[in-house]
Amino acid sequence: MGSFSIWHWLIVLLVVVLIFGTKKLKNIGADLGGAVKGFKDGVKGANEAEDTPPVPPQQVTAQRNDATTVDVDAKTKH
Repeated sequence: MGSFSIWHWLIVLLVVVLIFGTKKLKNIGADLGGAVKGFKDGVKGANEAEDTPPVPPQQVTAQRNDATTVDVDAKTKH
């Protein structure tokens, strides 16, 4: 009563295939495999990110003569 034999597992597998169908089981397997691969890549990427120093952001500067650039002081109409 404590353990299942191979025949029990075959019957369970047959019932699962009859309920879900082989196409849906294949899709579930592919989705699960993709999720595991994504998780592994995420963990691997996190470890690589810790090893490399962060890159400082570039400062954006605008040209002074640009007509679309608004200076810090607000312009008023007279």
